Amino acid sequence: MEKMSDNGQIGIEEFNRVEMRAGTIIEAGPNKKARNPAYKLKIDFGPDIGVKSSSAQITELYTAEQLIGMQVICCTNLTPIHIGSVKSEVRILGTESEQGVVLLRPTAPVKNGDKVF
Repeated sequence: MEKMSDNGQIGIEEFNRVEMRAGTIIEAGPNKKARNPAYKLKIDFGPDIGVKSSSAQITELYTAEQLIGMQVICCTNLTPIHIGSVKSEVRILGTESEQGVVLLRPTAPVKNGDKVF
């Protein structure tokens, strides 16, 4: 296994272990048991991966209604964690920006499950 360098960089082999995929949000609603405002999400990654659950603190810029049908980029091979009452199986990716979390999204429609590299 590669060792992380002193400046926080990782090697390409370690980076290649991170699986990022495109998926479509098919359900979104409040995660009422989360410590901070968050949505519980169901994201469709196509037939090979299926539908996965996630919890995301993205309430500043997005309503639940806006999220339905949105394609997003997620890390799909993390160990699941529980956030409030949600078993978060994937991590939705976004930028930590001045205005809040801005989701990473394909600029054109792609197939659910397409790999990001």
